[in-house]
Amino acid sequence: MNTQVSSQQPTAKNAQSIDTHSTELVQADASLFQSVLTVAFGLAIIVAVGFLPMNVAHNAAHDTRHSLAFPCH
Repeated sequence: MNTQVSSQQPTAKNAQSIDTHSTELVQADASLFQSVLTVAFGLAIIVAVGFLPMNVAHNAAHDTRHSLAFPCH
């Protein structure tokens, strides 16, 4: 009697390979999401500052410098 293992039957090696592959996909999706979110946040800041009156942008930058103990005068 010739008994051969079908390639369709799950084995421990196949399960580990599938698990590793799905983990890589999840990490790639998370990395892509973080990249897109970072770009969107950066663009939102640039657009928001671009439409602010100059004195508001200056005061915000000025207050930030003071809060970081950076001398500006």
